[in-house]
Amino acid sequence: MFHRTPKAPWKKYYSKKDRQVEIPDISLYKIIKEQALMNPNNVAIDYFGKKITYKNFIKEIDKAARSFRCYGIRPGDVVTICMPNMPEGVISFYALNKIGAIANMIHPLSAEEEIKNYLNEADSVMLVAVDICYEKIERILSETKVYKVILVSANDSMPKALSLGYTLTKGLKIRKPKSMEVYTFWKDFIKKSELYNYEYEVKSKKDITSVILHSGGTTGIPKGIVLTNGNLNALALQVKIVFKDIVPGDKILAIMPIFHGFGLGVSVHSGFVLGAEVVLVPQFSAKTFDNLVKRNKPQVIVGVPTLFEALLNNKGFNGMDMSYVKHFVSGGDSLTEKQNDSINEFLRNHGCNIKVEQGYGMTESVAATALAFGKANKPCTIGIPFPGNYFKIVAKGTQEEVKFGEVGEICVCGPTVMQGYYNNEKETNLVLQIHKDGNIWLHTGDIGTMDEDGVITYVQRLKRMIISSGYNVYPQQIEQVIETHPEVLKCTVVAMPHKYKVQVAKAYIVLKEGISPSGSLKKEIKELCEKNLSKFSIPYDYEYRKSLPKTLIGKVDYKQLEREAIEKSIEMEEQES
Repeated sequence: MFHRTPKAPWKKYYSKKDRQVEIPDISLYKIIKEQALMNPNNVAIDYFGKKITYKNFIKEIDKAARSFRCYGIRPGDVVTICMPNMPEGVISFYALNKIGAIANMIHPLSAEEEIKNYLNEADSVMLVAVDICYEKIERILSETKVYKVILVSANDSMPKALSLGYTLTKGLKIRKPKSMEVYTFWKDFIKKSELYNYEYEVKSKKDITSVILHSGGTTGIPKGIVLTNGNLNALALQVKIVFKDIVPGDKILAIMPIFHGFGLGVSVHSGFVLGAEVVLVPQFSAKTFDNLVKRNKPQVIVGVPTLFEALLNNKGFNGMDMSYVKHFVSGGDSLTEKQNDSINEFLRNHGCNIKVEQGYGMTESVAATALAFGKANKPCTIGIPFPGNYFKIVAKGTQEEVKFGEVGEICVCGPTVMQGYYNNEKETNLVLQIHKDGNIWLHTGDIGTMDEDGVITYVQRLKRMIISSGYNVYPQQIEQVIETHPEVLKCTVVAMPHKYKVQVAKAYIVLKEGISPSGSLKKEIKELCEKNLSKFSIPYDYEYRKSLPKTLIGKVDYKQLEREAIEKSIEMEEQES
């Protein structure tokens, strides 16, 4: 796989056997079927308390695969799945993989124009969607190549009592198609499997495309990311090595969505390869998070920092014993030092003999390529590369490695790196570069450092860096300083245009519950910055908010804040003139 094996200063953290990850030349379906054969009666999926065993999970996948073939889906066809974490979405994903088709995963809360673009960009011919999307789909369907839409209700797989309650409170309000010519419901779709009695499994290999995921990527422009069987299987096997203490029957809380690489790759696919029980959570609620954990007692909780804020602020966790948790993984965005310490204190206070494990990755590398775990779990780092992955830090805009401890762009090489962007060779060539060692390296657009042990520290997105009067200003450094104030809950810093300095830092601050932004408090925060930051890094403007805008997957929406900062800058210039 490698022309020349890259350097790996972190190799002491792995045994020689663990470093030699072998990726089988099989499909995603095949690898989880092997697990199902070993533990057929173990629970694969838990959905609101309704459990599906591995044996029945495979049966449902097989039925859906036959139905897709009956509706004309062939190897290489693209079928879009527009669903939250529901059994039908997961079953469809593996059924398509079994017949050699490609799953195009999109967010059900996408705007109708976005849905149309996702369908057209991927040349999708069929759509499996949650029924709440029906009206949006109906308005754009004629402008796409989609000839059949499978509608799924959130209560199709719920326990009977819960299903009835959902129907009476929400289900009856959802509009249904007047004509069923193009549409069909999930139960009718599955019945079609009885009509297909021909060969339908494709013996797929690891280099065959399995899924298209969507991300702003390294350049901020939404793109389809093409991933193979081997990419996702490699991640699952890497997770299996790192999470040695996870055994068949352990539970993984799947809060991160299946249309996101983190959710699909780590929580779902890796969960099945581990033989775990995957608890599907279609919609996260901060208010009921405590009940979710108490009811399921998961061994693995995976989420983004905003999810853990909900954990720390939910009083329902008070006094709860959580000693059953083996791994508490944070990804998708970086934790501040304050958040890291708060989560570790929470874990200690709830009987957990573990620390939060911060991960790092991009959708372009199946969203998880490194993790701070075990002896490599140094505070506020993203740890070391997963076995089989390689990292290097290069000088901005080059392929030249910097020295240990120096800041540069993070580059990743390994079996989880994508094939490329769908129908976008130009963007692919910008981020997938062949280096002098003959290997393909993913240029992430992220800034970081590596120490002599190979432990990596994430600094921030390259595009988030602020250049003020020629000086490099790092927003995350400012955020960490402001968040040390005991009355600050969260801070996000973005670039604000300035007519003389080009850019300056603007701080958006959320205070803890019950705290108001008084004059004395504002003065304290400014003095804190003056004491701990260089002059050119001190925020030019401070704005206090009750909350910060979030993206659809729960990250802080930096782009929206940047747009607001630009508007504020224009206002300030007009006032000055």
